[in-house]
Amino acid sequence: MKDLTNSFGHLFHPVKALLIYQKDAYGHNNEFYIESFDMDNQGCPTNAHPLSVKEANKLARSLQVNEKKARGFLNPKGLMPVNVLYLKSSADGFAVWHTPPQNIKLLFIERLGIPSGLVNLPALVWRAGKNSLQVFAVAKTTYQEDTPLCHAPFFNIYADGRVCMGNVQIRIPKDCGLEEFMVLWQDYFFNSYFSHLFDSHQPVKGNIVQLWQSLMATPQPFPNEVLITNRLQLSHLIK
Repeated sequence: MKDLTNSFGHLFHPVKALLIYQKDAYGHNNEFYIESFDMDNQGCPTNAHPLSVKEANKLARSLQVNEKKARGFLNPKGLMPVNVLYLKSSADGFAVWHTPPQNIKLLFIERLGIPSGLVNLPALVWRAGKNSLQVFAVAKTTYQEDTPLCHAPFFNIYADGRVCMGNVQIRIPKDCGLEEFMVLWQDYFFNSYFSHLFDSHQPVKGNIVQLWQSLMATPQPFPNEVLITNRLQLSHLIK
């Protein structure tokens, strides 16, 4: 058995219930009466009474805070970061950005026989929403709508670029700004252990285990010639 308690997020307890009455049952009259219920220790409604002004003001403040958080999601702190390719800054928005070839630490599970450590990566393109991440590689870093995308040369990624984060707990704040959003997703990705391939998907030419074993032993740049195009272009990520 696996303890999943920490995956549930914050636990909310019922403290108030509202019952809304409308004068015209068919919805032709805008006159309402709102009855408020307190909740006992068992989560059952009790103490029915008309909604008070104090309760209404508290509810309004709570709604305003949530609305403000939603408006702040994916908003940049200042000028748009130069590596952002596309942005939809709404409550259900997403961002597309790129990172240059870089030297970074990767983690591998022991049974793969690949030592964890610093290694050179190709240029990458990221597409992330609040709960999901896709990662691709690019051989040419000229970003246009028709820029061809390649499979990211990693384990734990499906053929369509979706990343399986395993047991990593994703916690993106509702009011997360754009810069923090990109940093968080990259940290989640690079701090998870690579372990396996999906559905016989081969993300690189040749043996991926041998590829990373050889890369860990050399300071040379990532060999882009092993990348495989996946029929997607950058334009497919902004729909």
